[in-house]
Amino acid sequence: MDPQTATLTRAPDDSGAPAHARDFGVQDRVVVITGGGQGIGRELSRQFAAAGAIVAIADLNLAAARSVEGEIVAAGGRGLALQVDVADKASVDAMAQAILDAYGRIDVLVNNAAIFATLNKRPFDQIPLGEWEQVMRVNITGVFLTSCAVVPAMRQAGWGRIINISSDAVNKGVPNYLHYVTSKSALIGMTNSMARELGPHGITVNCIRPGGVATEVERTHNPTEEIRASLLTQQCLPRGQMPEDLVGIVMFFATPAAGFITGQTIAADGGMTHNH
Repeated sequence: MDPQTATLTRAPDDSGAPAHARDFGVQDRVVVITGGGQGIGRELSRQFAAAGAIVAIADLNLAAARSVEGEIVAAGGRGLALQVDVADKASVDAMAQAILDAYGRIDVLVNNAAIFATLNKRPFDQIPLGEWEQVMRVNITGVFLTSCAVVPAMRQAGWGRIINISSDAVNKGVPNYLHYVTSKSALIGMTNSMARELGPHGITVNCIRPGGVATEVERTHNPTEEIRASLLTQQCLPRGQMPEDLVGIVMFFATPAAGFITGQTIAADGGMTHNH
């Protein structure tokens, strides 16, 4: 196209505003966060609510989800605690229906629920088949099921955001957690493919790779102080990662401002894997 005759156009957001004035907020968006009752999910739930979103805290542990709901409501926010087993289709479908019944729409899905902290480190050929299958069922099939459950409402609205939480363990090739690393690797491929399928419907799909986030969740195996110190020297930002370090990128992907970004995997790990 001849640059002298080309017409410059700006892509409008939902309100018709030009690209440079797009909304960077999540006010009144209905946001579903799986595994929202603890760890990273708890912090995301609290911060999305603080930013004005309506947050569905979906967790297998209903008491934990209700505790986060209580924190949100006490701070003047809006939250809905829901018990859900992401590995069970009926449970996931019931979750989606409960949210639609309460609010009439689903705008954002953060696929955060996963099995990790309770896993024992062991060589891959010593992982029990049942444990392997459970990790795959929750960490991969769970993302598939929750996405399937919310996409119809997003398609109908012509707008949606799906954000998958992977791990920098994928790029580091962390040993003795093969089932976890494999499951988190699969999320990157799922993100790429789902972005292709859902783009025509106004739905973006992106993925985030956190580093070693310190949370209140007890782990079967905690790294020693020596290992922690060694890992910090491998980061560009030499400090420990906290759940709040993920809020900005997750929330950005959930906004209209990120409407032309899809199929991307972003490392949020202090620069640990910045060359991958």
